[in-house]
Amino acid sequence: MNSENTEPVRFDTKIAVLLREDLEPWQRLNVTAFLVSGLGSELPEVIGAPYEDADGVAYLPMFRQPVLIFEGTKETLKAAHTRTLSRALPRAVFTADLFTTGNDRDNRAAVRAVPTAELDLVGLAVYGPRNGVDKVLKGARMHP
Repeated sequence: MNSENTEPVRFDTKIAVLLREDLEPWQRLNVTAFLVSGLGSELPEVIGAPYEDADGVAYLPMFRQPVLIFEGTKETLKAAHTRTLSRALPRAVFTADLFTTGNDRDNRAAVRAVPTAELDLVGLAVYGPRNGVDKVLKGARMHP
């Protein structure tokens, strides 16, 4: 008898990335990878169990739930950032300045040098209750 649960898994939380619509394809991929990398280190509950193939080769664990990717205008991104802050949701930011830096130290210095309201955001990752994340993303559309 199969004891595994076959019911679909539903999550009451959401992981979402919002990208500025004018990014080049390589930038979209790079920004997304950087943004989601911070979630697992600060929010261990978003990480599932390690993987293993049929031959017993082990693989690193990944997020336990899908990451939804959205896009929007510069204004949509700024509004989403403001809503994320007002809801105190866990978040990561990627600014246009980070395309000109080449390491973690310089990345952090570039963000630290700019006041919150003046950040030139090109990407935002947010995690939290589904309805809260949905409200943060108001005006954004799913990435094609």
